[in-house]
Amino acid sequence: MTQPETRIGRRFAALKEEGRGGLVTFVTAGDPDLDTAREILLGLPDAGADLIEIGVPFSDPMADGPAIQASSLRALKGGMTLAKTLGLVRDFRAIDDATPIILMGYFNPIYIYGVETFLKDAKEAGVDGLIVVDLPPEEEGELCLPAVEAGLNFIYLTAPTTDDKRLPRVVRNASGFVYFVSITGITGTRSAEAEDVSGHVGRIRKATDLPVAVGFGIKTPEQAAEIAGIADAAVVGSAIVEKIIDNLDADGKAKPGLVDGVLSMVGSLAEGVRGA
Repeated sequence: MTQPETRIGRRFAALKEEGRGGLVTFVTAGDPDLDTAREILLGLPDAGADLIEIGVPFSDPMADGPAIQASSLRALKGGMTLAKTLGLVRDFRAIDDATPIILMGYFNPIYIYGVETFLKDAKEAGVDGLIVVDLPPEEEGELCLPAVEAGLNFIYLTAPTTDDKRLPRVVRNASGFVYFVSITGITGTRSAEAEDVSGHVGRIRKATDLPVAVGFGIKTPEQAAEIAGIADAAVVGSAIVEKIIDNLDADGKAKPGLVDGVLSMVGSLAEGVRGA
């Protein structure tokens, strides 16, 4: 299957040329409110994010731990929708046409939106790739193949439990990169051992030429540096969302300095990755 050329491929090629791993940052669209979320998103590239995952809020985010679940509920309570998420991407593209944007979420909101309409609108907004955690390769006709046809990368998750028999099936129609979930379980609950990650990344690289990004459980610049030295990118999500939580008042509203605090943290993670 012909892989669509997107900003994702160009960014990983540039990282390879630089001789370093990348930093992928995750934020939930509309968390803690639309304006603050927009400000964070617009500041991420200058803070050092190489690629950006935007979580599409959903009421039942089964793969996510407490922090990201709470961020999704905050966003939904504030009126966030998939259409408004695409609006955020458009706002971002008005000032940045280089940094890759990946939407991460669940199939239900896309199904309700309408797959064909969603893919058209996502492409026009400036989305580069999709991670839809509840669509396995066996359901690739639902979204993966139409997404690739529409010019978007479709990124599949692999896990420590993805054995050598299963792995080729998972990566067969993957594009953009492969996301290795470094732990069994939900996001943000514990950290992976670098030695274990190294072995799994090696297995994935035998099955595909795509870059490998590693996420789940990466919280510190040191951990991000360690993973970026093993894989093609380190993904940090829950730790960023927890930083947002730390800067909310008793009513769940953003305190002054929230955006600067989040972007400063991303800067520290980026320094770690660049020093790996």
